[in-house]
Amino acid sequence: MESKPKICCFIGHRKVKDAEKLKEKLFNIIETFIIRGTDTFLFGSKSEFNDICYNIVTALKQKHVSVRRIYIRAEYPEINDDYKSYLLEKYEDTYFPERAKNAGKAVYIERNFEMIDRANVCVFYYDEKYLPPQTKKGRYSVTEHQPASGTKTAYEYAMKKGKEIVNLLPF
Repeated sequence: MESKPKICCFIGHRKVKDAEKLKEKLFNIIETFIIRGTDTFLFGSKSEFNDICYNIVTALKQKHVSVRRIYIRAEYPEINDDYKSYLLEKYEDTYFPERAKNAGKAVYIERNFEMIDRANVCVFYYDEKYLPPQTKKGRYSVTEHQPASGTKTAYEYAMKKGKEIVNLLPF
């Protein structure tokens, strides 16, 4: 009987603090996952945390050639061959989740839920005290904080789904 691949996803705030310390900790965690059989890593976009994780997995892929990097898009449900070729220079596969179609502003949330549902383990860079950036609201440009960050929403979803979670904050 063939064993099911072990899959890891990464979700975190757009900006990170103390990136060098984070990189060192992440490198050790990711390499341990690979040694224990994780061979597929799911990536989103739009965050410094995601970029750090991608660079570490890519570096480890030199040593562990069976590692697969998959880019789960939250933009461009349909892509042309040129863009797909461009993405496949960096990733082994890419797709836009069916559940994210027609999601509107919630497309990133749906993309994150897709990653969580597919993963055995979810690595988060989640600060419980984080407040999302202020947004302008209404015609008088009153600013207010959004009630929850996308990372918080994803973290709570992963907990509800009973996923194995590694949260890198605080470190």
